[in-house]
Amino acid sequence: MKEMLIFILKRLGWSVFVLIGLSILIFCIARIIPGDPGVMALGTRATPEALEQYRIDNFLYESLPRQYIHWFEGAVKGNFGVSTQTRREVALDIKEFLPATLELILFAAILEIVGGILLGALSARYPGEVIDNSVRVASYLGIATPAFVWAIMFMLIFAFVWPILPAIGRIDVPKPPPYTGFLLLDSLLAGNLIAFWDAFKHLIMPGTALALTGVAQAARMTRTSMMENLSKDYVGAEIAAGIPMRRVILQYVLRPAATPTVSIVALDIAAMLGNAFLVEVIFSYPGISKYGINAILNKDLNAIVAVVLVIGITFLIVNIIVDIIASYLDPRIRLQGGDS
Repeated sequence: MKEMLIFILKRLGWSVFVLIGLSILIFCIARIIPGDPGVMALGTRATPEALEQYRIDNFLYESLPRQYIHWFEGAVKGNFGVSTQTRREVALDIKEFLPATLELILFAAILEIVGGILLGALSARYPGEVIDNSVRVASYLGIATPAFVWAIMFMLIFAFVWPILPAIGRIDVPKPPPYTGFLLLDSLLAGNLIAFWDAFKHLIMPGTALALTGVAQAARMTRTSMMENLSKDYVGAEIAAGIPMRRVILQYVLRPAATPTVSIVALDIAAMLGNAFLVEVIFSYPGISKYGINAILNKDLNAIVAVVLVIGITFLIVNIIVDIIASYLDPRIRLQGGDS
């Protein structure tokens, strides 16, 4: 227990430094890109007086370090400024769009973890047989095909050729009260099963398209790890002792084999937050990734900085969770982390 606590505290400490470094980097990049921030925020028709007041209000006449300090003080309080594309507080935009993408990513994550580990375990259990060869071929196909290609294929098949799933948006029926921002959870809290089912159908195509590459990677890694562990001497001794193969795999092989898979899958899930933009654009899904792309295209500096910071925070949180899970599956990681 003591080693685990030290392990978590050290990861939290390093995460704070990484987050501060990320905020400095993205803030400086947003400030030095070509263009007048005042004109980009207010438009080319803004009066000189309005531009001057904007520069004063946003401390643009001060040095870059002073500008960062003012911005950091506001960011700590949840104030990221006003978006030039939505004309409202960026914090409100984040609050609206972030839960949509998180819900999509959580759905994709469940598919990736369950599907990847299950397919990899089946492939390792029957090496050289039809199921193993099928999983390996499907894995190569999944890794080689980008998420946006799957998204287009799914839309053509399940929204036009065989129209059983909605093609765009997040929900078609009236939304439930926004208790959490997660439509599935809000629908259950409101007891609205119609809204739940409609929101779930809207998640199927984009979530599956986003998850398939990760499923293929997880399946390959799980298979490789399990094949390596199955060749160990202790596994042969357990089989020779008459322990059923199913019990050997579930109890003695799958757990150590899952450690590298969990690490890679979790980092891939964190990366989905930034990689989901093409899928969200194709399905017109109102998430933070689509919002971030629009911010880049419109040179919305306040929104760009906030979105990158949110993605960075999410990545760090997932990193910490991954370290905790990996240290639980393999105590050697925890001990090494506590001693270093």
